[in-house]
Amino acid sequence: MTNYSKLPAILVLEDGTVYHGKAAGKIGTTTGEICFNTGTTGYQEIFTDPSYYGQIMVTTNAHIGNYGVDNEDTESGEIQIAGLVCKNYNINYSRKIADGSIQNYFEEENLVGISDIDTRSLVRHIRDKGVMNAIISSENLDVESLKAKLAEVPSMEGLELSSSVSTKEPYFYGDEDASTRIAVLDLGIKKNILRNFDDRNVYAKVFPAKTTFAEMEAWKPEGYFVSNGPGDPAAMEYAIDTVKEILAADKPMFGICLGHQILALAHGIRTEKMFNGHRGINHPVKNIVANRCEITSQNHGFGVVREDIEQSDAVEVTHVNLNDNSIEGIRVKGKPAFSVQYHPESSPGPHDSRYLFDDFINMVKA
Repeated sequence: MTNYSKLPAILVLEDGTVYHGKAAGKIGTTTGEICFNTGTTGYQEIFTDPSYYGQIMVTTNAHIGNYGVDNEDTESGEIQIAGLVCKNYNINYSRKIADGSIQNYFEEENLVGISDIDTRSLVRHIRDKGVMNAIISSENLDVESLKAKLAEVPSMEGLELSSSVSTKEPYFYGDEDASTRIAVLDLGIKKNILRNFDDRNVYAKVFPAKTTFAEMEAWKPEGYFVSNGPGDPAAMEYAIDTVKEILAADKPMFGICLGHQILALAHGIRTEKMFNGHRGINHPVKNIVANRCEITSQNHGFGVVREDIEQSDAVEVTHVNLNDNSIEGIRVKGKPAFSVQYHPESSPGPHDSRYLFDDFINMVKA
């Protein structure tokens, strides 16, 4: 392990704002859309969540790396974030079961980061100005050349990214003799979603993002799950068409996060880029149907347009965000299909939303 903590690094935002700090992870340069996560724990789950593909992550928690890394904590096979910005970068760690340090992990995964940044100032800036692209470098400290390189980075809006993180070949998860068979459309699925299905006696076949409905239906599943993932949902006509076919066949369907947005788009309901997005483990959501509140884990930069849903005869709202009143859940009228914007499989502490998996399995069996 190389200790780069004394080497300088620089962060440049799209609007020209510059932050100076110290190198973290691999020495190099990286670009992406900068966003922040307010979670106080679970940094490795964040790093490996495919929904963060192409994004530079700012962690608002003051200490990152303090409990090391553990192979059991990953949500996919590799780090998905494009870069890391943090305050205190802790190479030494305290957890006995850890497999190694965050520095070793980043070097092995070729992740470039920057530490010793005033993340409170940075997050306040992003909250005021909105999400934007950024560049981190620990090999080039020339601001003007970094600005020139940053100008070439495309906006997240309009980008189709799911096919970059989806499985390349179908695979199975769970017990082959399980009581329920579910086809999973992998747009960037997290491992813990599959664990939750396995816990409910489900045998899942996970298909690549661009698999057709006919190809999945040939396996004769009893229901369909459309996963989370990165990028702009409006740029994913292939997934929208697949969901339309699932609905036309009256097959039970459940969507999470990107899957929620795709279900809305399949009904002509638009999605939009959010000013900041929701990324954290303590977002309050109200279940309108059950008249109760849930503390949820969230990670999304796009959302469905409320006015479109209010004018739609095809879907109805089931969940709303209590911070900003954005749409957090919908169900299709007259069809066995529903979705939520947040992540019921995540475990920041409360398991308030795990019932959604049970609801889906019960719907499939019915």
